[in-house]
Amino acid sequence: MSDLCERLQDLGEAGVYRLSCPVEVLRGNVLLSELRSFELDLSSVHSKGEFLATIAHAIQAPDWFGHNFDALSDALCDLSWLDESEKGYVLLLLNGDETLGLTVADHAIVTDIFNDAVSCWRAAGKPFWVFIA
Repeated sequence: MSDLCERLQDLGEAGVYRLSCPVEVLRGNVLLSELRSFELDLSSVHSKGEFLATIAHAIQAPDWFGHNFDALSDALCDLSWLDESEKGYVLLLLNGDETLGLTVADHAIVTDIFNDAVSCWRAAGKPFWVFIA
């Protein structure tokens, strides 16, 4: 098992990071670590609405997803509509600019939501990672 694969399973290290390895290396290690992966292509995201729609599609959000930040927070800390036997989660954000296509204020809110999701899943005993590539 690779060092990255072992680290992906470590609750204490899970968090929000700028990706420092090739995307293919991450993808391979996510498969080896048996974590559920979601990929978002942010190249055409230029607003809060587009960001929320892109993430809702990637995580296969249920009909109750309200396309607002409260719904995003609820969804990322829940994911109960997916297979509950998942060992953890990786959210890979591809092709985004520094603010992920959001205003500076909305980017700060999303960063807080991502960090809250990491904490929620840590309390549940599962790693939750966000990688920005």
